[in-house]
Amino acid sequence: MGMTVQIDSWEHRLLAQAYAPLENRRRHDHLPLLDRAHDPAAYDHCRQITREHSRTFFLASALLPRDQRRAMHALYAFCRVSDDLVDQNGPDRAEKLADWRQRSLHDHPHDGDPVCLAWADTRARFHIPRQYADQLLDGIATDLTPQRYETFADLTHYCYAVASTVGLMVMHVVGYTGKEAIPYAIKLGVALQITNILRDVGEDWRNGRLYLPQQELAAFGLSDADIAGGVVDDRWRAFMRFQIERARRLFAEALPGVALLGQSGRFAIGAAAELYQAILDDIEAHDYDVFSRRAHTGEWQKMALLPGIWWRARFGKYAGRMKKNELNTDGHG
Repeated sequence: MGMTVQIDSWEHRLLAQAYAPLENRRRHDHLPLLDRAHDPAAYDHCRQITREHSRTFFLASALLPRDQRRAMHALYAFCRVSDDLVDQNGPDRAEKLADWRQRSLHDHPHDGDPVCLAWADTRARFHIPRQYADQLLDGIATDLTPQRYETFADLTHYCYAVASTVGLMVMHVVGYTGKEAIPYAIKLGVALQITNILRDVGEDWRNGRLYLPQQELAAFGLSDADIAGGVVDDRWRAFMRFQIERARRLFAEALPGVALLGQSGRFAIGAAAELYQAILDDIEAHDYDVFSRRAHTGEWQKMALLPGIWWRARFGKYAGRMKKNELNTDGHG
């Protein structure tokens, strides 16, 4: 191949987790489940969930052909419902999540559950390995009990479970060349989740969670008291500059993988990644204050970014060493 990807030490275990579902993939011999009257209603319900909860994901998915767009809405709705079960209050969250796992991953879900119907149909149509969804739910389940992550390597295992798995499922929707695409998907998932974590420090703390690596906080002289007090001083700015620089490096190393996706999905995935990366710019623009406001990218700013993203995705400008006509861009792997 004309492309190479830098493999960091923390990635080796994640790669093993990512390859396993492909090797253990179940055959989907049954016909798609939703070729019935409620098909449009189930997918439309997922579309509304996506539109309500993630403008960036909704905008990016709008750049896809119809069948892929609907599949992305079903995937997002599955992830959204899963995450919301853990975020709600109540002593029975573990039981509800276990029940949701059984219902949402059933091949023939009940007709009264539109998210499960659309998600089952999407898994069947695009041959998405169930094990990726199981890994996602395992990662989400860790949030049932407050966790601390001692090192960045520890944190990447969480990022893989709750974000890289989503990218690996997305690859089955848009198509990809083969296993060489997987390291890029892992990196992109980690980059996206780190961006989430940096944006939501204040909100997460108020919900009893702190995802920032403990060793790195200590290295910059920061403690729980600083996070609790929402302190933005030179220590915090230096810490955030370090975190943002690493997140940007991960984005830069992940984005060449766009060239390994199916042609129809490159613009959408490039847009999702770059629009999310712009959140880091907003954090910087507001002096690293992630305690009193939630960083975001405005709608007009997103629209202004799209032409450049299209050009980079269309002409392979993320991958400097990729040679023309080297890839079979429409395979599922």
